[in-house]
Amino acid sequence: MRIDILTLFPEMFAGPFSTSIMKRAQERGLIEINLINIRDFSTNKHHTVDDTPYGGGAGMVMGPEALYSAVLHATRLTGHANRRVALMSPQGRPFNQAMALDMARRDNLILVCGHYEGIDERFREDMVTDEISIGDYVLTGGELPAMVVADAVARLVPGVLGEASSAKEDSFQAGLLEYPQYTRPREYQGQAVPDVLLSGHHEEIRKWRRRQSLLRTLGRRPDLLVNVELTGEDKQILKGVMTDLQQLDLR
Repeated sequence: MRIDILTLFPEMFAGPFSTSIMKRAQERGLIEINLINIRDFSTNKHHTVDDTPYGGGAGMVMGPEALYSAVLHATRLTGHANRRVALMSPQGRPFNQAMALDMARRDNLILVCGHYEGIDERFREDMVTDEISIGDYVLTGGELPAMVVADAVARLVPGVLGEASSAKEDSFQAGLLEYPQYTRPREYQGQAVPDVLLSGHHEEIRKWRRRQSLLRTLGRRPDLLVNVELTGEDKQILKGVMTDLQQLDLR
């Protein structure tokens, strides 16, 4: 998979993409990350890419010309039709695991890092297939969101993670938060690892993990349960929890 990132500050990506899993994935040829400096496609002598907004107002707006040219350059390099062009924007859809999965199935993902007060609407309408937000807050630019999206997508590309099961058990992968994890030592500061995890009984471990995942989601992100396809076993677990809670309220 190839990820093209259109940015005014390519130097910001050096650290995150040259360490750990992202570095190894590139060395193994599983993903290719290409940084494209939007200023390289400016047609004026000062290489500016922004201008004052029509209608007045504070700040500057990124013009369409350099952005158009940069995206066309990226598409010519890959030749892939199976691509998405995603603009990082606080006005976009909240990024989630389902979106990451869809993007990981593409041959090419182009991430556009916005700046200033925004970008010219004509570029947004003609070239952008997805508008992505990583939260309800405003950053100085789209570089940090692009790093987040690239990392979330790359780790879902087959072969990037050491074990295929790792991604399948992530939080949000099945719509639920992940169950608690433990490692050595068996006891630490008076807290012991749950006995079931030491039992070697795989079915009991599976049931415990599923129960913990459901309880953690119910307690921290109950909104997620609306879209989860619950099994009969799941419903019994949640029914028991709700009964216990009702009994506590009556005391």
